[in-house]
Amino acid sequence: MTPTRIRECLALLHWSQRELAKILNYGEGTVRGWCRGIQPIPQDAAAWLEMMAQHAEANPPPKRQHVAI
Repeated sequence: MTPTRIRECLALLHWSQRELAKILNYGEGTVRGWCRGIQPIPQDAAAWLEMMAQHAEANPPPKRQHVAI
């Protein structure tokens, strides 16, 4: 997974790098390294992140409906 795709997935999920680090139990510096291309994201983490992003894209939250008074 490329650093660009990691950042795209985070944007789709509305997650920060800090949140991803916490969810996956990695250090924030490690996740920053993935996002900068300094170190590769582990394959299992990349596959999980991609799956989550695809799910979020296919199943967006409902839009708030405005009620006329």
